[in-house]
Amino acid sequence: MTVGELIVASLVAHGVDRVFCVPGESYLGLLDALHGRAGIDTVVCRHESGAGFMALADARLTGRPGVACVSRGPGASNAAIAVHTAQQDGVPFILIIGQVPVRDLRRDSFQEIDYGHMFGSIAKWTAEIADPERAAETILRAFQAATTGTPGPVVIAVPEDVLTASCAADAVRPQAQVTAAPDPASLEAVRVLLGAAERPLVIAGSGIARPGEREKLLGFLVAWSLPSVVSFRCQDLLPNAHPLYAGDMGLANPEAQMAVLGDADLVLVLGAALSDITTQGYTYPKLVRPEQKLVHVHADAGVIGTHFACDLAIACPPAALIDAIGAPPKGGPDRAAWIERLGAERRKIAALRRVDVDDGVPFELVVDAVGRHLPKDGIVTVDAGSFGAPVYRVVPFTPPQRLLAPISGAMGFGVPAAVASALRDPGRAVVCFVGDGGFLMTGSELAVAIERRLPIKLFLAENRMYGSIRIQQEREYPGRVSGTSFANPDFALIGRAYGAAVTRIRSVAELATIPQVLAAPGLQFVLVEASVRAILPNGGGGDAIGS
Repeated sequence: MTVGELIVASLVAHGVDRVFCVPGESYLGLLDALHGRAGIDTVVCRHESGAGFMALADARLTGRPGVACVSRGPGASNAAIAVHTAQQDGVPFILIIGQVPVRDLRRDSFQEIDYGHMFGSIAKWTAEIADPERAAETILRAFQAATTGTPGPVVIAVPEDVLTASCAADAVRPQAQVTAAPDPASLEAVRVLLGAAERPLVIAGSGIARPGEREKLLGFLVAWSLPSVVSFRCQDLLPNAHPLYAGDMGLANPEAQMAVLGDADLVLVLGAALSDITTQGYTYPKLVRPEQKLVHVHADAGVIGTHFACDLAIACPPAALIDAIGAPPKGGPDRAAWIERLGAERRKIAALRRVDVDDGVPFELVVDAVGRHLPKDGIVTVDAGSFGAPVYRVVPFTPPQRLLAPISGAMGFGVPAAVASALRDPGRAVVCFVGDGGFLMTGSELAVAIERRLPIKLFLAENRMYGSIRIQQEREYPGRVSGTSFANPDFALIGRAYGAAVTRIRSVAELATIPQVLAAPGLQFVLVEASVRAILPNGGGGDAIGS
């Protein structure tokens, strides 16, 4: 078979049943291999960033690498945001790029880029298949690199003439997964520390992502009576109404909450990297030797002990430790008061912020209404922006509900993620929260919703500005607005052009329509006249970027 056919057959063998693409002449051989191929769905997108974001959302729902195919040069450059997001978010992702013919490599040919140099600092691995007989081993390593340790992006460039060349290899089938488990001595040490701690705290992160692992995490916390916070934008790991859920580590947690967290005598990190956001700018725990006992459990040894000295470092998937640790000893410390202290701070943060404004609807009220009526298996996708901050505070996520938000903070993620989610689970309700800025970046991916008849419920916050940046601008340069305001097209007409039923919300009273919108069939486009005063400092809304 050809190299293009080998790639497609290998994707299918690895369980990849969907690829996202923007077509290009540099990978026609791969598109031809996809033609009529059973077991794999080719989703044609409108922009390479949208294709990449869709692949990332699909990967987060399936646990398998998301795959995007793009053309060389401009196509690859447009897809770079997805590579960066996959690296920041720890999502398995394979980007396949059509490349110039082999004879033209490194000649500064039309649209040629050396992708090893371009993506070398953000991709886990990059490769260029110049020899057809090296294609199989490249695919093998690509899947291994994308899924082992901290998942992440792999970039494969394939010259257009290599894609159509014959090769002798068979389709690459999955190899054994790299496995690891805690050694008996470390396991016993964890048991001793957990059994003795009076004020333990678990920080749970995106390393707990495979099917069934959320349930394992909750069972472990309940059995051992351990309160837990989650890392940035991972609120769907635990039932947010559970007494052991203590909130999230966001962009700027309140001082009162951090003071309570500082009283912990043991911090157990499960599947999270102790990066700047999770540690509140490397202030929690204390650099470099924490005041608390610190146990870090992560599948990737490379993220353990990089900033904070551990008392116990275990390089294995968190679920493996949970499976092995067993039941707690009898007669452990009474942690009821500690759990209540943490819960009290969480409840303060989750409380709705009542504001009196006359310039539109505080978007927090929209989020609250959606959250209270979100179906039990709903999927929520969130773009980047100030409108999204309430989602992480007030929506009471409970598994199997899912939250798909860009940990990287990339705008343009929300709509493509919603499209991919509706494709993956057509029977589940998919809600997308997006601002006017983010919608105008990738809202054209709703064209796929037309083609596939996807019943997405989209809530667009229109305030005619880049709100997150404006908030900081008003703090640092009060009264000196520059570069953060813009004009909008008629979004109602755009929604109708995409075949959606359009609902306008201009007042708090009109929030009563939200349950009907969520229950309505088909694509629903809800245009919210969002208050500016509700989010700006001294504008009636207080601090809106706490999460």
